[in-house]
Amino acid sequence: MSDNHLRLGVNIDHVATIRNARGGAYPDPIRAAKLAEEAGADGITAHLREDRRHILDADIEGLMEALTVPLNFEMAATDEMQKIALRHKPHAVCIVPEKREERTTEGGLEVAREENKLAHFIAPLRDVGCRVSIFIAADQRQIDAAHRIGAEVIELHTGAYCDYHAEGKPEEAARELEALREMSAYAHSLGLEVHAGHGLTYDTVQPVAAFPEVRELNIGHFLIGESIFRGLTPAVHEMRRLMDEARG
Repeated sequence: MSDNHLRLGVNIDHVATIRNARGGAYPDPIRAAKLAEEAGADGITAHLREDRRHILDADIEGLMEALTVPLNFEMAATDEMQKIALRHKPHAVCIVPEKREERTTEGGLEVAREENKLAHFIAPLRDVGCRVSIFIAADQRQIDAAHRIGAEVIELHTGAYCDYHAEGKPEEAARELEALREMSAYAHSLGLEVHAGHGLTYDTVQPVAAFPEVRELNIGHFLIGESIFRGLTPAVHEMRRLMDEARG
């Protein structure tokens, strides 16, 4: 695989959302993860929230057993989640902010204010071999803090750019995109691996995919939604095509 290959991580949280609406076993997020893997996903992302609103503990167990691509385990910086991650030792752990009342992750982690706490939190995860990623806004202060605490990877929050695009605000979207571009380059210059995600669609993915410093995009809600209309395999194929085209 070339150095220019942009990895696609498919987030399967919202397959579990649909399953949990009925409280049964269908649709199975592990089946979705395997399908996404077969369709060309380079990794699978799953967020075990404190309130277990979508992914459940058994899903993490099942994913660890079933996958041959890496699992990116998204979690809040809590003792409970740290214990679960230390037990499973997933390839990657992405620390995300989490508020119970939010519908989805709103904004990046406040690293600069919690630097000491987060440095101590991620050290045991690194010690067992997890690659630790921090989900942050395109903000130099937060990137500097993530670097200082020993994170190997940052994931830039693309939500504001995608929201402005969806709201038909091209100037604001362009401003956010420029911040993402600049901070991708800045983080890369510090030796951090750069990922990006949140809210990306077929319409918004290519400008972000074109940033040479970005190594991975994590995309979930849109792909699961699109799979209702075209099937998961074609939905992933189309995202992969657009990413490769932007990279080419």
